[in-house]
This record gives sequence, structure tokens and C-alpha cells, in this order.
Amino acid sequence: MSFRAGAGALLLMLLAGAGARADEAFVPNQSSDDLTIVDLGAMTPSATMPIGGKPAGIAVSRDGATVYVTSPEGHFVSAIDAKARRVVKRIGVPGTPMGVAVSPDGRRVYVADMYGRDLLEIDVDSEATRRVEIGAMPSGVAATPDGRLVIAAARDDNALVILDAASFARVATLDVGKHPYGVTIDAQGGRAYTANVESDDVSIVDLAERKLVATVRVGSHPYGVALARGRAFVANQYAETVSVFDAATFAPLATIKVGEYPESVAASRDGETIYVTNWFSNELWSIDAETFKILGKAATGDGPRAFGAFIRVVD
Repeated sequence: MSFRAGAGALLLMLLAGAGARADEAFVPNQSSDDLTIVDLGAMTPSATMPIGGKPAGIAVSRDGATVYVTSPEGHFVSAIDAKARRVVKRIGVPGTPMGVAVSPDGRRVYVADMYGRDLLEIDVDSEATRRVEIGAMPSGVAATPDGRLVIAAARDDNALVILDAASFARVATLDVGKHPYGVTIDAQGGRAYTANVESDDVSIVDLAERKLVATVRVGSHPYGVALARGRAFVANQYAETVSVFDAATFAPLATIKVGEYPESVAASRDGETIYVTNWFSNELWSIDAETFKILGKAATGDGPRAFGAFIRVVD
């Protein structure tokens, strides 16, 4: 290859690399009333957006285009254009919106009214709504990858509620641990995991069989679960740790010391990295999912909650 041709090829590679963007974390900060966007490649904050209403819950559409943030004290949900970094819509929600999820097709948003008894479905275009009662203190919510089921935790009923997405009707209610909060569904849509705050454990539910298959003891006051590399990673708020267990055998694998009051936890797209928000130390930490070593820390605003799915995949 000639020098000129080699130099041209190198320039093209450099330009391609310069245009590539890392995935991002969108972290609502409840105390500072804003949202921090973290570049996960560099583990540095890249932007801060005002939100208002004490933001807490978050969900990212599958295509990464739109981010939804609940504001429990403002009684609204913000729809954010992720690329433009701007709020494009604010949807009023009666009650106290907390947990939030997006349907796989991006057409519907599911919002838990935490101090009511209902789960709310919102059409993102028309803003038409449907409501269904699920029980006391609705908290975490998630949709299966095929969009057929919506799963929600009724915290004060110690229950996991399974709904048919098409009819928005309850199809099953299962007893789980005490005060389930975060809800996570595996990539196959076969199992749901609830982090049970008061019983210090995680309940694993078979969604097809509609039954509890295991209860795994973790640290004090677990709030969220992430899945990666055949393992479950659980943020334990009072213990200030992340518990790791094998998702197939349920055997404990590790306990990782993290920051103050960890609440939300998520996995990277390749499953190699775990991210955890530390509510009281105002940081997002990254953890190697294989070695369990701390890889980096990024500053956030005051009181990062990020309750829900807070990783945006950038293509």
C-alpha cells in the first residue's frame, strides 16, 4: 500500500471514530430538580437539564430517541428528545407518578401512581389514558420484550401484578417478598425479578407459569436489580453494596461495596459493565460485571434516583 493510500485509510478510520458516540446514562436528580446525562465511554457528565417536580423515575424508549421522567411532586411526566437534549412534552398525571416504563414499540408509557392504587397507560401521541387498579403503593413497572405483558409491583400489598397489555387487565397477582420496589424482566421475557425492600431479598417469578420460583437473600433494603452475564446485580440501599448471584442456580457470588445509598442499577448493552446510582453520595459508579472491580465514578446532581431503566443505547 502506498503512503498516500495508507494515510487516507487512517484518516477515514479517525473520522469514523470521531463520529462514534458512547452510550449514555440519564440520571434524574431528585434534590436538585434536574437530570444529569453521563457519557459512559468517558464516565463524565456531558449535560444537565432542568426538570422540576422532584424527578425520580425514568424509562428510555427502545430506539433511544425518547426518555421519560416522572416528577412525583410536580404530578407530570416529561418526554425528552434524547439527541436534542430538550423536553418536548410534559404530560400531567393525577396523583404521584413514580415508576415508569415504555412499551417496546414506543407508543405507550406506563406510570405507577405511588400514593394511589393505579397503574396508568398513556398513549404518547394522543395522551389518551387507561387506568387499572393494581393495589396499594404501586412502584416499579416493566414491560416484557414482546410487549404482551406489563408487570408492576404493589409495594404495600407485597405483590407482583401481571397485566395483559392489549386489554390492560390484570391476569395474575402473585405474593412476593415484603415491599417489592424495583421490577426487572430478563431479555427473554421469561422471568421477573422484584427487589423487596423490607424482607432484604429478591423474588424471581416465572411469567409463563405465573409462579414464584425462588427467593434469594441479599443485603439490607434492596431497591433494584440488573441482569448481565447470567448474573443478577442488586443495589442494597442501607448496606451500601451490590449483591451478585447466579441467575440460574441462585448461588451468591459476590458483595461489592459502593457509594452511599445505592438505589438504581443497570447493565451496559454488552453486559460487561454494571452502573449504579448512589443517592446520597451524588455519583454514578461503573463496575466490571466479570471481575466486580470498580471501573469509574461520575458526578451527578444532588440526589440521583434514576428509578427504572436509565441507560440510553446510542447507535
